[in-house]
Amino acid sequence: MELPFIDPERPMKAVGYQQSLPIDHPESLLDITLPDPIARGRDLLVEVRAVSVNPVDTKVRMRSQPAAGDWQVLGWDVAGLVRAVGEQVTGFRPGDRVWYAGAVDRPGGNAQLHCVDERLVGHMPASLDFAAAAALPLTAITAWEILFDRLGLTPGKSDRGESLLVVGAGGGVGSILVQLARRLTALTVIGTASRAETQAWVRELGAHHVIDHHQSLPAELARVGAGPVSHVASLTHTDVHFAGIVESMAPQGRLALIDDPEPIDVRLLKRKSLSLHWEMMFTRSLFGTPDMGAQGRLLDEVARLVDEGLVRSTLAGHFGPIDASNLRKAHALIESGRARGKIVLEGFQ
Repeated sequence: MELPFIDPERPMKAVGYQQSLPIDHPESLLDITLPDPIARGRDLLVEVRAVSVNPVDTKVRMRSQPAAGDWQVLGWDVAGLVRAVGEQVTGFRPGDRVWYAGAVDRPGGNAQLHCVDERLVGHMPASLDFAAAAALPLTAITAWEILFDRLGLTPGKSDRGESLLVVGAGGGVGSILVQLARRLTALTVIGTASRAETQAWVRELGAHHVIDHHQSLPAELARVGAGPVSHVASLTHTDVHFAGIVESMAPQGRLALIDDPEPIDVRLLKRKSLSLHWEMMFTRSLFGTPDMGAQGRLLDEVARLVDEGLVRSTLAGHFGPIDASNLRKAHALIESGRARGKIVLEGFQ
């Protein structure tokens, strides 16, 4: 495959920050130039074609400030082209179309060029363009790990009468979690959403029932005849919903969460022997676990599901080129709590 040309005499464009600032501050994210990274070892050097924005971007921006004079680059959802490979790489070659979330303890992908460990990378779906592909990696990994690593479910259509409640089903993770649960398991899938447009979105993605998390969860489940649920994925405001979640669960059920709630009283889980599982999709890369390559294999499997028409991109908003102004708008929308699906940016001017 012929690679697009990037002028080697010009430093690469990127978006970064030096101070943790509110997103309405003009220096919260800035257009900058940085030296080109070099692929060594198991790294791929990827030409970034599209990125999407996740809540982790906004959290890191406000909680992690680089050393004086340094730049922090965010961005943990990338679709692009491999331009070079490190000497230990075995699974990719220049010209491959790839997608990945990467590692939170390394520079992010809001740059023209980006280095990433090949074990975290999958081959992009042939049926998607770069923008549609960039919407999926981080949330697909998170959703897959919730279902099959944390909640202990097994792919298959054998009906065991089990059900899954997804609290916050209209967001990025919820949008792919609903699809994977519906396509790959026999679970009855119940999603929560409060606004009419978000409820319609969750139904479109395949949820059997949609309920309003601004109302009593047990009462809403009773309204749709969904009964006690065996599994719950709580994706947002877990502390607000915790008592209602516990009341809604069947004995010996499993609860997984991804957010950073205010303190919750886990003693409420004891009477029903409920188990609590936390999902953080960066754990494997942060600790270099022996199964780190599971994320690359997972992304290849999701790509197959996309190409077979079983799973669709969750792209819901295209904010234009990758630059500081557009990224500030994306961060602001995510911080408002009103984002639906995923926000994507594509290309550099």
